[in-house]
Amino acid sequence: MKSLETSTKERLKTLRGNEYFDDLPEAMLLEISEHMHLREYQRGDVLFWEGDPCEGLNIVRQGSAKIFRLSPQGRQYIVRILQEGDTFAEVPAFDGASNPVNVEALEDCSVWMIEAEMLRGLISSHPQFAQKVLANFGRMLRGMVYKVSEMAFYQVTHRLARLIGEMAEEKSTPHWTQEQLAARLGTVREVVARSLKELERSGAIKVEDRRIRVADSEIFRQWLQPGN
Repeated sequence: MKSLETSTKERLKTLRGNEYFDDLPEAMLLEISEHMHLREYQRGDVLFWEGDPCEGLNIVRQGSAKIFRLSPQGRQYIVRILQEGDTFAEVPAFDGASNPVNVEALEDCSVWMIEAEMLRGLISSHPQFAQKVLANFGRMLRGMVYKVSEMAFYQVTHRLARLIGEMAEEKSTPHWTQEQLAARLGTVREVVARSLKELERSGAIKVEDRRIRVADSEIFRQWLQPGN
């Protein structure tokens, strides 16, 4: 990890483009910008481990990273893939507890960090900022409920189809191995391999040179429904 020098103008531009800060008064943005740091990581670097103290709220400036958890047996579950502009570590930044997840750089990347103590102070002194935090936490909670419901109601093949659909929309998403797909779905490689074959036999997808593409959009849409 390497700390980078930044200008006030660059820090303010980042804040104006982030959902937590985009409509806050200029004076408040200037105050926040004084507590921002830009860090550079290489591919494979761990930004922080589960259980580490939380330094602050993070915003991806460039590159990508993964949020993941490890089972007691060492199996990895990828919670989320972070891309440019994404915010993470907001829960420990605002509740003061330790980090609940691990974050690792998938490629060389740079990440803004805004000091947690300063942000918690803003919640007490600026109701407008507190409302922004509550609104974004509500959105995050809804997304988590959706993920839990998906794992409860959808079989792996259906969840894999939905993931393939998401990856097709995210053109910047890197190519994933079967192990990585399994980590994102909370399963094992063997199950993903069987699900890929099932999707391919149905005519929904085509796997060529380890790359997946939708071969028939109508059949593929059918796999997105849990009852099919």
